Amino acid sequence: MALLNSLWPFFLMGGIFYFMLWRPQKKEQQKRQNLLNGLKEGDEIITIGGIYGMITAISEKRVKIKVAEGVEIEMARNAVSGYQNPAKNA
Repeated sequence: MALLNSLWPFFLMGGIFYFMLWRPQKKEQQKRQNLLNGLKEGDEIITIGGIYGMITAISEKRVKIKVAEGVEIEMARNAVSGYQNPAKNA
């Protein structure tokens, strides 16, 4: 019984750690992975650097983004931060 009384704070801390840190982080990672997997040509996106553009070509590791008429840049797929349309980011 004394052993149980001395260990319950550790179990409590483990539960707090799981629900406050690990679980929300996993949800955010899953949400980001779904965003990156769901990208397609024609999507209007924002990059991590704050560049707004429309995807014109996409591959496994790179995306080509049209940022202005006649101006396209190519960057890593992981550099996409989200969609320009806030409803799509949810």
